[in-house]
Amino acid sequence: MTNASGFFFEREDRLFLVTSRHVVIDEDTKHFPDRLEIELHTDASNLTLSTGFSMLLYQEGEAVWRQGSDSGGDIDVAVLEVDRSALPKAAVIRAFSPAHLQTAFGEVHPGESLLVVGFPLGFHDALHHLPVLRYAVVASPYGIRFQGQGFFLTDARTHRGTSGAAVVMRDHSPGAATAALPWKLLGVHSARMDMGDRDLVLDESLGLNCAWYADILLTLTEPRERTGAAPGSSARAVTS
Repeated sequence: MTNASGFFFEREDRLFLVTSRHVVIDEDTKHFPDRLEIELHTDASNLTLSTGFSMLLYQEGEAVWRQGSDSGGDIDVAVLEVDRSALPKAAVIRAFSPAHLQTAFGEVHPGESLLVVGFPLGFHDALHHLPVLRYAVVASPYGIRFQGQGFFLTDARTHRGTSGAAVVMRDHSPGAATAALPWKLLGVHSARMDMGDRDLVLDESLGLNCAWYADILLTLTEPRERTGAAPGSSARAVTS
């Protein structure tokens, strides 16, 4: 139906696929998929080898992803737990963890260089099955909720298909250079920010984007025995 981006997040031996909520359901555009299909590498030394993997979004009519909301409204981030036993035995997984989250807001300054890692318009290295990078900069004070919502702004050239991409910056802490993922995870790219009254002929697009603060992943990946949440309990009821 559509193309999008995403990444893995691991917590306490549990693995999640992270993407934008509007990738799994979008009432405004009548986008109601029943599964996500992702591509997995199967050989760390030969990136031309990969396989497809399908993940259902509903079980017995109930949504299985998790989403969140706060005082500003719905948050455009969704996580889907991955059944490790169903993964191909040769699957090569590189996942972010809570240790990758950028929690020291004062260390990130306006104008800081970032990368958005995704698949704009579905484009990627089709031989090695790798995403592409877009340079970005922090375009609003990091740590402040832009217009009261749980995201900050980035200045970057993005396209459809980038929704759900990881927004990262290089981790310069000791030992990070040799880590499997030497990055700090700042946000989840959602959508472009524009003005509703912009003159489409005279005015260029702002070129700004919404990146939801990545610390929402700590809430969305909490064990259900701690949160009391049931599968799909925060999802709206729809017909699969």
